[in-house]
Amino acid sequence: MPNYIDIFAGCGGLSLGLHNAGWSGLFAVEKSPFAFSTLKANLIDERKHFNFPDWLEESNHDINELLKKNRNDLMALRGKVDLVAGGPPCQGFSMAGKRIEEDERNQLVYSYIEFIDLVRPKLIFFENVMGFTYSFVKEDKRGIPYSKIVVETLKDMGYDVESDVVDFSSYGIPQRRKRFILVGVLKKSSSKKAKDFFMLINDMKSDFLSMKGISETVTVAEAISDLFERNGTTPCPDRKNFRAGRYNSAESSYQKLMRSNTVQKGDVADSHSFAKHNPETKLLFSNLLEKYPTRNKRLTSKERDEWGVKKRGISILDGTSKCPTLTTHPDDYIHYSEPRILTVREYARIQSFPDSYKIKAKYTTGGLLRKVEVPRYTQIGNAIPPLFGELAGLALKEMGELNG
Repeated sequence: MPNYIDIFAGCGGLSLGLHNAGWSGLFAVEKSPFAFSTLKANLIDERKHFNFPDWLEESNHDINELLKKNRNDLMALRGKVDLVAGGPPCQGFSMAGKRIEEDERNQLVYSYIEFIDLVRPKLIFFENVMGFTYSFVKEDKRGIPYSKIVVETLKDMGYDVESDVVDFSSYGIPQRRKRFILVGVLKKSSSKKAKDFFMLINDMKSDFLSMKGISETVTVAEAISDLFERNGTTPCPDRKNFRAGRYNSAESSYQKLMRSNTVQKGDVADSHSFAKHNPETKLLFSNLLEKYPTRNKRLTSKERDEWGVKKRGISILDGTSKCPTLTTHPDDYIHYSEPRILTVREYARIQSFPDSYKIKAKYTTGGLLRKVEVPRYTQIGNAIPPLFGELAGLALKEMGELNG
């Protein structure tokens, strides 16, 4: 079974996909104790997917500390690792955010490069936001995009490298989510070229989705219409003073794929806790659902004033189409049919996490804590959709000629 290391692993979306594609995890590197608690519960404790080496504690780790303390251990892995997967945090590059070049998380790109240089895996799979391909402007001068820095450095290390922007919505994900994907192949380790990866995922897509019993064009309603609040609620088992939602019958093949065979109508879904909106907010949301004519589009500044919306960015979802890119802010979107924001479980469905994947840690955070805490909404909003991760994992096995 081919092996890999997941760095900047988050809550494990990519790792879950690779697990389902037949990969074996050596270890995962994730700084946040919140995100790692979700990864550990699902991929280490439940699925026994990772086999951490003796020199690395089965815990959350800062990659820079790992590079400093375990340099020799990482170098000793040369020739033994088939794949290093994952990409550094994207907040400083995101077009949805403020795009701050000085964001210290941007420097993790160089930590990523150092890790690759020490381990020298056969294959590389790197993911980031589209903004990673855009240069920053400083003193009226445009700099070099971080994507170019990564590509050129990997080429200097002896990798054949290819990158492209991939829209996950073309691969059965009910969400328009475009991401920068880079693949590297260590020269002479395979007859495949890095560019073959992007042809493979397209060639394999139809059979893959057919095997899953779903189509390419899964809509928001097809993803979450069995999770209405009106199905009934019960006290939330892991969130005091909140109500959790119950399942209705599965209405689509995508819902059947996401639900385990043991889920029945009336069962309580994991991480399906509803926000406690005040009456004014519920009335505002009800009015928008009834009267605002446009879906999947942010209200303009003028429209926010007209409707009395205080939040800077808010959109009403369209159940008949795919969701715009999920963010880490749960109040960016209003449910397509009920006057409320989405739950964490609905986020997870739209990201293609199966319902058996239990999300851990606190639900939300705010203020200065947003810089250090990674609650449930953020974990899911930052993740690579596991369904795409699985298809990528199948293609990467072909890339490395690792099927035998």
